Amino acid sequence: MADLHLAKELQRKANQFRKEILEVIYTAKAGHPGGSLSEIDVLTALYFHKLKVRAAEPEWADRDRFVLSKGHASPGYYVVLAAKGFFAHEELLKFRKINSMLQGHPELSTPGVDFAGGSLGQGMAFSIGLALAGKLDNKEYIVYVMIGDGESQEGVVWEASMAAAHFKLDNLVAILDKNQVQQTGKTKDVMDLGDAASKWKAFGWHVIEIDGHDMHQILDALDAKRVQGKPTIIIANTIKGKGVSFMELNHKFHGKAPNEEEYKKAIAEIDSLITES
Repeated sequence: MADLHLAKELQRKANQFRKEILEVIYTAKAGHPGGSLSEIDVLTALYFHKLKVRAAEPEWADRDRFVLSKGHASPGYYVVLAAKGFFAHEELLKFRKINSMLQGHPELSTPGVDFAGGSLGQGMAFSIGLALAGKLDNKEYIVYVMIGDGESQEGVVWEASMAAAHFKLDNLVAILDKNQVQQTGKTKDVMDLGDAASKWKAFGWHVIEIDGHDMHQILDALDAKRVQGKPTIIIANTIKGKGVSFMELNHKFHGKAPNEEEYKKAIAEIDSLITES
C-alpha cells in the first residue's frame, strides 16, 4: 500500500501543478487545459516517485523513458519537467512563443523529452521500438507511454498493442488517461471505446484499472509487480479538466485558453484545492 505521507505530498504537488498549467495556458492565450488537468496526478507520481531520470543528464543511457503520446497535453508535461529541473521555471511563460523550447507539442530539442508528440496514435508504436531496443541492448530501463481515450480510436494503437504482446514486452507500461472527453464531445458519443480493460486483456496485456485522481491508487499501480512476458497497461479513469468546475467534462476546454474572468475563477478553485490538500 502507498505511503500515506507520500501520497498526500504528491497530491499537494499535483494541485500546485494544476495552478501552473492554468498560468502557462492563460499567459500564452493558447493550449489544452482539459487533458493537462486530467493527466497531472499520474504525471506527478510518475516523475516524483517512479521514473529513473537525471535532469542534469537528460540523455542518460540507462534512464527510464517516458512518451507523451497525447502530445497536445504538453502544458502538464512541461510544468513537471520544469519542477524536476530539466529547464528553468521561467521557460514556462514562453510556452508557444516563437523560438521557445516549449512548443504546443513536445519536441526533441526540449531537455527531458524522448518523443516529439503530435500525430495521435504514434506514441504507442514508438514506445514499442524503445522497449524492443532495451531488450536487444540488455538494458533494465522501463518505457512508460501515456495515451488518451480519444486517441485510442486510432487503429495504430491497436496494431501496436498487438505487437507489444507478441514481443512479450514486459518492460513497457502504458497509461491510459481515460478522461471521457475529446475535442468534439464525449468519447462514448464520438466513438465508444467500450470496455477498455477487456479489450487490452484480449490483446494479451496485464491490466490494472484505477481512479486516476486517487494518489494512493496511482502509486500502488506504478509500484505493482509487472507480469513476466506481458506488457502492462494502467487504465486511469480520470475527469477532463479535473479541479476546475466549469472545465470538468467540458469539451469546449479541450484546446481553449480561459479568458480573464474564467482564469481568475479557475485559480481560486485550485487555490482552495491546495489549501485542502
